[in-house]
Amino acid sequence: MRYVESRKNLAGCVCGLAGVGLALTGAAGPLWPLVVAGLYGAGALIAPPERPAAPAFPDPAEQLDALRADLATLREYLAEVELPPAAHGRLTELDTLLGALLEPGWVSDPEHLRVLGRAVRQDVPEAVDAFVRSRWWIRAVPGKEPPERHLERQLAALRTEAGAIAEAMHEAEARRQETHTRYLEDRNR
Repeated sequence: MRYVESRKNLAGCVCGLAGVGLALTGAAGPLWPLVVAGLYGAGALIAPPERPAAPAFPDPAEQLDALRADLATLREYLAEVELPPAAHGRLTELDTLLGALLEPGWVSDPEHLRVLGRAVRQDVPEAVDAFVRSRWWIRAVPGKEPPERHLERQLAALRTEAGAIAEAMHEAEARRQETHTRYLEDRNR
């Protein structure tokens, strides 16, 4: 069925119809079936090849919706995990910042989306899961550095990374506001 709709078949059919037209006018003579078939073949050969369709990647809005859904899933997971108070506070602060950054209309830079996606889908779950697993082993091997410290350091690093994105977005909005102010002031001169 794909060939029936292809450019090669359509071009061949058009040229074949031209051959039928020649046959009806009598210009093709008694060999008109060969003329029609030859013109169809010529049309099929000269037609441009089919191009594969360009891949359809999700646009940033779709990526942001998926990332918000993943953040909701992460929040459900984190609600089931028992964390020490200091780590819980850092995690709440990070969660609040991630939730604010993922509000509609804020993040549009693909690099920022990638960093936030990595934090939500990989870094935070990995940090919490490593804490939960190592917390059990610390009972078996006492005297080691407590896993709470690592978790707090990891969450602080992730908070710094998300804070840098928030700062970059703030600077971009401040530049935009300043530019608009200059435009309005220059327009009234």
